[in-house]
Parts: sequence; structure tokens; C-alpha cells
Amino acid sequence: MDILVTIDRNYLHPLAVMLKSLAVHHRNRPVRVYILHRSLLPEDFIRLEKAINAPELELINLPAGDSLLADAPTTDRYPLEIYDRIFAVRYLPQDLERVLYLDPDLVVNGPLDDLWELDLEDNWFGAASHVAKGLEWMNAVRLQSETPGPYINSGVLLMNLPLLRREQQLQPVLDYVRDHRRTLFLPDQDVISALYGDKILRLNPYRYNMTERLFTAASLSPRGPLELSWVREHSRIIHYCGRNKPWKEHYLGKLDCFYWEYAKEIGPL
Repeated sequence: MDILVTIDRNYLHPLAVMLKSLAVHHRNRPVRVYILHRSLLPEDFIRLEKAINAPELELINLPAGDSLLADAPTTDRYPLEIYDRIFAVRYLPQDLERVLYLDPDLVVNGPLDDLWELDLEDNWFGAASHVAKGLEWMNAVRLQSETPGPYINSGVLLMNLPLLRREQQLQPVLDYVRDHRRTLFLPDQDVISALYGDKILRLNPYRYNMTERLFTAASLSPRGPLELSWVREHSRIIHYCGRNKPWKEHYLGKLDCFYWEYAKEIGPL
């Protein structure tokens, strides 16, 4: 199983927690993690390895003067890193057929074999949406999407690498960001949703991208609120997206208990 993460040093400890959770649920399956970064130091890598013991880690250092993105529009809000996930296929080994991208601000809550083996067919990505289908048109209008599809959360992305190598182009992304930068809220997932909407296979968010908002919204369901026991049994990935992070003060919600289970195993880095 090949995993991809993109990271800066500010997320080193959450990354260690995520990798520990990944390792716990895949003790009997080889897992290799590619870490795309522009700021990690050699000692950071050593600390990560000591904290998690497994899986196999491979650092891919992306220089600040990346020639592939020399013309990429950037600002303080849209740093060069927003493109790393979109164009990750350019930096990965050519023999990889697929990779599963995972944000560092999530935990793995069970084996991911069924997700890893999912048939992507002719889709470039597999991803979950947190937006109700009836409201997706609003994002399509905001993004001026020519290929309307799900508005995805880019924290979990199963990538079809052969198709991306063959069909993905750099310039349309650069042009789109330049032309729409005033309307982009979450730049990388805005771009993926706007340009590749018809190339995304929907994943079940409750299983592969459970969030505090989803958990809370379920309380409005006629079937009644979800229990933590249901999440533990059914949700394979729990994602702490947005500003509500369990390692910050004043976290609101109940799903932080899963994060601390793995954080206690690694302690401070």
C-alpha cells in the first residue's frame, strides 16, 4: 500500500500521530509512505522514524525553486505547497499505479484495504464530499466549473496515477488559479473540484472522511444521532479538517478521543 502526504514542519506531530494510526491497523501489510515537503530537516525525519517504527518512510524534497511551477501564481494565502497535492504524480516513482493521499490532520481507524483496492475505473481520483448533492450547484457556480461534479474534501484522495501521467496538464491549473484567485476559498480542493469534477469517484464520507460536522449533523437525522461506538466500528478515517483541531485548546466535539488514543502512544517528538 503506497501512501502520500504533503507536509510542512508545523504539522510534524500530527503527521506522526496519523502515521502511528496507519501503522497500528496495517501491521501485517507492507506500507510505504512518500512524504512530499519543502521544509523538513534530517532530524525531523529521524524523530518521525523513532516515533512510529513503521511503516517505511521516503522523503521527497521539493525545492522552493521548482522549475515545474516556476510560473505558478502564489500569495501568502496560496503558497507553492497548494500545488504539491494537485501535481503529486510528477514527483512519485513512475512504476506506481496508484497512491492514497492522506492529510496529516486525520487518524486511520481501521484497515484501508477495501479503499486501496477500490476500482477507480476511468476516474482520476476517489474522494468524499461533505456537501449535500442538492447544494453542489452553488460551488459549481462559484468556481465556474465546466465539469460539474462533487465538491470534494481533498484530505483523502485515491489517485489513478497512469491516467494522471497521461492526461493531466499543468497550464490549465495555473490559468485557473490566476483567473479565479479572488473566489478560491480552499485552493487545492477548489481547483480539483472545478477542473476535474467529472473525473472523481465519490467515496462514502461517513466511512472514509468522517468529520465532527458530519457526526454532529447526524443528530438531525430521523434515525437519531450517531454514537461514538458506531464511528469506531464503521469509520475508517476520521478527519479533523478546518480550524477545530484536537491538539489545540478549546476543541469542540467528541471525535478527538480517537486522536488522543494514538497521540499517547508516541508522546512528544
